[in-house]
Amino acid sequence: MKIAVPVTRNNQIDDHFGHCEFYNVFTVSATHEIVEVQTIKSEQGCGCKSNIAGTLAQNGVTIMLAGGIGGGAINVLNNAGISVVRGCSGKPDENVKQYLAGSIGDSGNSCKAHEHHHGEGDGHVCSH
Repeated sequence: MKIAVPVTRNNQIDDHFGHCEFYNVFTVSATHEIVEVQTIKSEQGCGCKSNIAGTLAQNGVTIMLAGGIGGGAINVLNNAGISVVRGCSGKPDENVKQYLAGSIGDSGNSCKAHEHHHGEGDGHVCSH
């Protein structure tokens, strides 16, 4: 299993999927141990309009642990076979471990500020 996490230069989960610097891609063994971490440079620009979903899918990613992310980006990731868990924050490796332990689930909140940027939503900032 491979899990991607959008991260900042300070190795924290970026609170806006489409603006992150990098994606850490965690390779997880059948026994739920992290066996490798690969870094993929972000394709700058809007997450729903970049090719990052295809790039991540080609690298075997099936799960994205994200902070704030808009509905368009979620659709693009889902169409590439990647499930999205929203509302994550803090250190990427800790979030992956918590996800694998079953203690992190999707917050259900999309990033309204991003949707507003595309002419939708109410303009509020992401709720985490």
